[in-house]
Amino acid sequence: MVACGGSTPTTATSASSFPMSLTTAKGTVTIPHRPARIVSLSATATEDLYAVGAGTQVVAVDTYSTYPAQAPRTSLSGFKPNIEAIAKYQPDLVLAADDTDNLFEQLSKLQIPVLVEAPAADLNGVYGEINQIAQATGHSAQAASVVSGIKEQVNAIVRSVRPPAKPLKVYHELDQTYYSATSGTFIGQMYKLLGLQNIADAAPGGNDYPQLSAEYITSSDPDLIVLADTVCCGQSAATVATRPGWSAIRAVKTGAIVPVEDSIASQWGPRIVLLLQAVARAEKSVEGSTA
Repeated sequence: MVACGGSTPTTATSASSFPMSLTTAKGTVTIPHRPARIVSLSATATEDLYAVGAGTQVVAVDTYSTYPAQAPRTSLSGFKPNIEAIAKYQPDLVLAADDTDNLFEQLSKLQIPVLVEAPAADLNGVYGEINQIAQATGHSAQAASVVSGIKEQVNAIVRSVRPPAKPLKVYHELDQTYYSATSGTFIGQMYKLLGLQNIADAAPGGNDYPQLSAEYITSSDPDLIVLADTVCCGQSAATVATRPGWSAIRAVKTGAIVPVEDSIASQWGPRIVLLLQAVARAEKSVEGSTA
């Protein structure tokens, strides 16, 4: 199993395996006992914690951890972590998506273990992160079930899509200023699984999150448009249709616009299955209309 963010589990863990050590991208992290007071500064880590059954151990999550609803959401920030505010929750484990402002070093000085779980690069990274978080919290058995369930659902969704003779083109919209994601990103790889051609791949700019122009998008004429800015920016099929020149795009004409709740479209936790399901459903609808 490949762990995400360069993190590699080194210990087969269970609820009775503590103290334990994990090798991560930030070095070896020692967790002296099964954590009872977890603070999550990562929305994906929060989702993972609850998925593997560690929700009752979570005492605080950051402002962006909107799922699940019962997570104890606070004003803590994962982008500008406040060490003093975090320490007030007396955590015995902190999870974060990156090492902003030397979070790892600062909390380590307070004898607080930190797991930095960077964004996954692919599905193996997703599975690796779930497994490591489960190990760190004493829920390895549950992680196996969660990962197995995701794999089964992903495989079933991919198998349900008929390989098209000519790949359908997809445009993934991160915000209404037309930032997108190429196949080099985790989200882009989800589209590759479904056999879609990502219009962002050929965009100028040389990075995996290019800002496209309206002219580039309309001239690319995507068959599918996936909106990952429905919550942040209020975008919908209706708002897309009113953009100048966009009514000529094939996806707009056929109604193949897929609105996805922002957190589902931007996180790499178990709910990636929901994104795949929504896109696959739209893809099959388009294929049926053009067959």
